[in-house]
Amino acid sequence: MAHKVTLIPGDGIGPEVVNATVRILEATGVKFAWESFAAGAEAYEKYHEYIPKELIESIERTCVGLKGPVTTPIGGGFSSINVALRRQFELFANFRPIRNLPAVPTRYPGVDLVVIRENTEGLYSGIEHEVVPGVVESLKIITEKASTRISRFAFEYARKNHRKKIHAIHKANIMKLSDGLFIRCSRSVSKEYPEITYGEHIVDNTCMQLVMNPYQYDMLLLENLYGDIISDLCAAFVGGLGLVPGANFGHQCAIFEAVHGSAPDIAGKDIANPTAVLRSGILMLRHLGEDNAANHIRLALEKVYGEKKHTTRDVGGTAGTTEFADAMVDALHTIPPPEPVLQEVEI
Repeated sequence: MAHKVTLIPGDGIGPEVVNATVRILEATGVKFAWESFAAGAEAYEKYHEYIPKELIESIERTCVGLKGPVTTPIGGGFSSINVALRRQFELFANFRPIRNLPAVPTRYPGVDLVVIRENTEGLYSGIEHEVVPGVVESLKIITEKASTRISRFAFEYARKNHRKKIHAIHKANIMKLSDGLFIRCSRSVSKEYPEITYGEHIVDNTCMQLVMNPYQYDMLLLENLYGDIISDLCAAFVGGLGLVPGANFGHQCAIFEAVHGSAPDIAGKDIANPTAVLRSGILMLRHLGEDNAANHIRLALEKVYGEKKHTTRDVGGTAGTTEFADAMVDALHTIPPPEPVLQEVEI
């Protein structure tokens, strides 16, 4: 039976990298029934809505989405489509695994980090208004419910996937009430998981510690804004945002997405790297229970990157988007599918 998935190609390079990813996912033999919809400026031109109701209804049906990058205007225009979708479907957990790919030179080989970010509240929510001309106020809302929920998500993931350590990241030395509540909730939840080492680090010190030695961390648990910043910092350890996946989980729905921008300057040139969307697609396969197909793509991805013959310019190669996708499909056809597994957590 085909998996019903809502597809949001996005804009800029989005359609190119999403189409390449769809080709590769389908080459595994897994069946999909895609429901494709525009979002953002393109959707507004067609439907006079930035998130069409048909898109909302589709995700309500499928409960699974695969999304390319959507441009968010800076300093004006419409609000972030990403934030709006997270709110609409209560996608409270942002999940970003950080792991190196073969033959991508970095300062830090062998990184294996998981960043868990609260997705629904905090300063990143963009609740702000103009008090008087020239004075604006932005509200940071932290609740016990959301803080406890994301903490439990992180610790449950750690337990199921044999992770050993979680650090809650905060600025409670200054924001004693809001960040203080966040870490109190994290501490409380941590007591239910005695096999997992729990620690707390102040966010600015964490940035320094990560740059000095990322290997000291296993999992990072963060509020919304801190998580957005630090997850991008961590992406630099493995080659940049073009290589790392992202997922947003709620109790009912999940949306898997590239975490990079829409790069309109290279759109339509067939040079964009689909790897971030593809690795997000691997996470989606695991969510759908298709672990063997996910492992098959991971092996093919390691082969293509290891050979360095068909990688894109951003990682030192010369291939375009289509050539990379072709190489991935060929690799899937030449590499034997892996042995069936009950569960596989690697990306």
